[in-house]
Amino acid sequence: MGPESEELSAASKLEDDVNFYQTKEAEKLSHFNGNFTKSAIAEFVFANKLPLVTTFTRDSAPLIFESPIKKQLLLFATANDSEKIIFVYVEMDNEEIGRPVSDYFGVTGDAPKVLAYTGNDDARKFILDGEVTLDKVKAFGEDFLEDKVKPFFKSDPIPESNDEDVKIVVGDNFDEIVLDESKDVLLEIYAPWCGHCQALEPTYNKLAKHLRGIESLVIAKMDGTTNEHHRAKSDGFPTLLFFPAGNKSSDPITVDTDRTVVALYKFLKKHASIPFKLQKPASASKAEGSDAKESDESSSPSDLKDEL
Repeated sequence: MGPESEELSAASKLEDDVNFYQTKEAEKLSHFNGNFTKSAIAEFVFANKLPLVTTFTRDSAPLIFESPIKKQLLLFATANDSEKIIFVYVEMDNEEIGRPVSDYFGVTGDAPKVLAYTGNDDARKFILDGEVTLDKVKAFGEDFLEDKVKPFFKSDPIPESNDEDVKIVVGDNFDEIVLDESKDVLLEIYAPWCGHCQALEPTYNKLAKHLRGIESLVIAKMDGTTNEHHRAKSDGFPTLLFFPAGNKSSDPITVDTDRTVVALYKFLKKHASIPFKLQKPASASKAEGSDAKESDESSSPSDLKDEL
């Protein structure tokens, strides 16, 4: 369109062996003015590889998450909302791409949401609360770059009752249960669809049942697909982490032992900050007589296996 288009059309008629093409918009070029080093050129290419605004698709996902640029700002919106907004967006109502991405980041509801993300080694998420406006997004982005924003963690609702042998941990009650300095806590991070987690469940429940009378010890589990906490990092499911009492500021101990009642019991006996004794059933104590004694030192693995 316009004079330039008319001149191009006229020129194309003068040359039979030259093809002329017209693009819909001007080509956008980024000029490199840095040092001619391998690292500088690579950084320039990655910085300009994606457009300033990128729609999240199956094709663009690897370019986003594998980029050396680790700080990302995402807008989650429905397809209708995206027509009104001129930032990068994820269509939440797109079942193939948008919905799984929304679930991964813990974004719910239909209202537009802006989320910042740092990855991948130290993946953290930050959400802009309230109405999405240009001024708020600008301020949010600036605070994000200056590390002034508090991270957001996914969480299921806190259960109304939590009286079972295995305590339910979610993101919002993690500090209260797991980081209680007065308790030794064994935490399983699981996924509902995980076959290994399902196989471990009877053993884990049995362990918790026989340790239920020990006030200083908590056996707990957390759905790692819908709950997050910066102290609960797992490389796969299930992951067993032990948080010793009185030392919650240190990294938890990864439980690297056989997934049996006996092995887990021996692990707890070794690593618990607060010593404990296995509580025998009342019926067993009565049958043995009033002078029956518990002796952890004399209990062999086979005796313990029979007892449990």
